Amino acid sequence: MTKWSCNIDPRGRIIRGLLGIIALASGIHLLIRTDSAFWSTGLCTLGAFALFEAVKGWCALRALGVKLPF
Repeated sequence: MTKWSCNIDPRGRIIRGLLGIIALASGIHLLIRTDSAFWSTGLCTLGAFALFEAVKGWCALRALGVKLPF
């Protein structure tokens, strides 16, 4: 198993955490208020992954070599 090395700074972790919370809350809101299971599942998945990135301090795009400002 490979070690997940931290590749984002604290500012990036905070941004990903906030985006994750917003996406997860939006997905849950869509699931409760509408019958749009497709969009709510996508937002919940995106939010959960963003929260995972924030907790681990690891960014999938940076791991693939994409340069990000944060």
